[in-house]
Amino acid sequence: MAKRVFVAMSGGVDSSVTAYLLKEAGYDVVGITMDLLETGCRIEKSDTCCSWQVFADAQDVAVQLGIEHHIIDCKAKFKQEVINYFVNDYLTGRTPNPCVLCNSRIKFGLLMDKAKEFGADYLATGHYASIEERNGRYIIKKGVDITRDQSYFLYRLTQKQLSQAMMPLGEYQKVDVRRIAASQSFKIADKPDSQEICFIPKGDYRQFIQQRVMDTPQPGPILDRQGKVLGYHEGLIQFTVGQRRGLGIAMGKPLYVIAIDPCKNAVIVGEESDLYTKSLMAKELNWVAVPGLNSSMEVMAKIRYLHIGAKAVISPLDEDRVKVEFEQPQRAITPGQSVVFYQNGFLVGGGIIG
Repeated sequence: MAKRVFVAMSGGVDSSVTAYLLKEAGYDVVGITMDLLETGCRIEKSDTCCSWQVFADAQDVAVQLGIEHHIIDCKAKFKQEVINYFVNDYLTGRTPNPCVLCNSRIKFGLLMDKAKEFGADYLATGHYASIEERNGRYIIKKGVDITRDQSYFLYRLTQKQLSQAMMPLGEYQKVDVRRIAASQSFKIADKPDSQEICFIPKGDYRQFIQQRVMDTPQPGPILDRQGKVLGYHEGLIQFTVGQRRGLGIAMGKPLYVIAIDPCKNAVIVGEESDLYTKSLMAKELNWVAVPGLNSSMEVMAKIRYLHIGAKAVISPLDEDRVKVEFEQPQRAITPGQSVVFYQNGFLVGGGIIG
């Protein structure tokens, strides 16, 4: 009897081709689409996974493939686990990455649980990464299309989640995925990839946050490194480390946000050279290729998704914290973002920058 695979279908080309490939491989494939946002928050015309269009696009592909398709209500859990986390982190001067949490708690959490209730053996996604089993552990390998590799967003997945997950696109180039979609006459073959946070209309996260908090953001000082007041801001949610525009102060030289101090409700600015640091502390760790870190390890570390990675040594501080020391200083290390560790193209683990 064929193994039953539920495919998380977002209405895009990647998940659609994932469903096609698995059906061609002989699996019993079922499409499953997440309903994430309340009507008042939904983006009417968009290519993101939070628009109305995703349901129609996913359903069209499912009909064309001759597979079942279900829509799963994930709204309450998504708001609780992802949106509230996103808003609260910004309010405390941090810059979160909601996709990391969505993968671990919604796609491979709630959605995987729902798929298992329907009798699924696996949940498959259109991520550009691969899962392999080595020496009794499930590990994540970077996608062969290095420009699309999405392993960074998957570092919080547990061994149980990985044992029940499939990611066939890890061995494909994006251009080949689009070619397959075109060969099957999928209407979404040329559908653009989403570039923004899926639940933020037009990328305006400041307005999104402001609409969800009762209190008006409190003005505060903009300080230089010595504590001198250079100006005032209208709320910490307006800023992130590395930002240059929107400071509202003129000093005759470019200034950048180098830190945010929520205790003082202050934005700290400096010159670009002040953005470079050689170390960071990470917490809320999850290990993938290894069961834990008992001694120092040389890795390639990525401090944000678009960071190319840099040589570093990670050392345990205690059970849930590591120190990351880079060979060369890195620009704009940002609290709230994830730092993810690699060795030889495999994901070792990662954590949240403190």
